[in-house]
Amino acid sequence: MPERMVDAIREGKAPEVIRRKAAEGGLPIPAGEAIEILTVLTRDKDEAIRKKALDTLYNWDRQQLQQTLANPATPPGVLDFATAYLAPGREDLLEALINNPNLPDDLHDEITSNLLRAAQQATASPSHAPELPPPVESAAAETEGQPSDKETLIQRVNRMSAVEKIKQALTGNQDVRMILIRDSNKLVSRAVLQSPKLSDSEVEGYASAKNVSEEVLRLIAGNRAFRKTYSVVKALINNPRSPIDITMPLLTRLNDRDMKTLTQNRNVAEALRSMAVKMIKAKEEASKPKVTGKH
Repeated sequence: MPERMVDAIREGKAPEVIRRKAAEGGLPIPAGEAIEILTVLTRDKDEAIRKKALDTLYNWDRQQLQQTLANPATPPGVLDFATAYLAPGREDLLEALINNPNLPDDLHDEITSNLLRAAQQATASPSHAPELPPPVESAAAETEGQPSDKETLIQRVNRMSAVEKIKQALTGNQDVRMILIRDSNKLVSRAVLQSPKLSDSEVEGYASAKNVSEEVLRLIAGNRAFRKTYSVVKALINNPRSPIDITMPLLTRLNDRDMKTLTQNRNVAEALRSMAVKMIKAKEEASKPKVTGKH
């Protein structure tokens, strides 16, 4: 039975004749399962089988590879292998990986790093420089019946593939990042926060924004470098969209004036305001002079 063969291959117990047939893509099993088995066989003890499995993968039907890599049910091991060996230099496979909602964060970071390196190398070579959106002179520059530059930029960004968006998140200008930080694909917004061009003021703007995802706010709060900036911490705490489990631990960072202001902020969670009140009272009690008893 094919299922038993597949399990035997996964467990490293299949006979050589079966492993060789699988390495050639000759087992009568679904494409997704065949691709998984091929990635297993690239680590086979037999060198000839390893090489054949890798060659079969490189020449596998492109559409089936894309479907498998974009499938949330695809095992992490397959995604890991594809990120390292199949996808580099192939935007169609990168696109499939990026569109997989279950792509592990470490693989996304690896893809992002590779795209950033490629973009930097291309920028260093004028003949292969990436095409970036032109800077927007004024977001409000528009006339009646004529779209603004900002609207045009949004339309251009919306037409980009996920890979193109990540490239722009890493290498584009501030206006592009402001659009992409709100992208529905969390990997795109994640890439914005990894841009080497990102400024502290931009991060503060994202931390205070009401139209970014909870994921973005969590990423900002979880970044030690971002948390070093007081204005970012303050913005996160006062943002009604910030999850309370990330804002509570940040309360100790607020100065006295901002802590008192927080107690009056009706937009944040009641639990957060109550904790701020308790912390203020505790500090006031601690600062009172101690009265010694008479002897």
